Amino acid sequence: MTPRARTNQLLYQAELLLAVAPGDDEHAEARRMAAEEGALALLELALASLVQELTELTEHALPADGDWRRLLLSDEVRLAELERLRGLAERPDSWLARLLVRIEALRSSDGVARRSGGAAQGLIAVGGADDLGAELFDCLREAKREIGALRQTNEEW
Repeated sequence: MTPRARTNQLLYQAELLLAVAPGDDEHAEARRMAAEEGALALLELALASLVQELTELTEHALPADGDWRRLLLSDEVRLAELERLRGLAERPDSWLARLLVRIEALRSSDGVARRSGGAAQGLIAVGGADDLGAELFDCLREAKREIGALRQTNEEW
């Protein structure tokens, strides 16, 4: 499988996980949280695959340790597509910056998914905890758009 095909596969699998209905049994909340964290892990793998895809035609390759973040976020490799992603990573409101924050939280001992119903019973939560699944869907949609543009630029060169 090519890095491009792998990137597409991982994005598709993340989207599938986010679309799974958690059900309404006693495990629904845990199932939703597992799907969100699983989708986020797949999105991290997709970012690694994307970095590999963008650098495969250059003398730069994904480091042997697999640290795609170092290649993406450092200035070691001067590649237009990576520069474009670096710019996104620096903008706090961008899909990539939000995704990187969530990936870091995923790696923490607390994880990233949260139980809903954080408000006391009978109270309406206003501006409460964000919906991780919706945020990941949003990031995924924006990422797919950006990846299409990056691929077009990469192929032109």
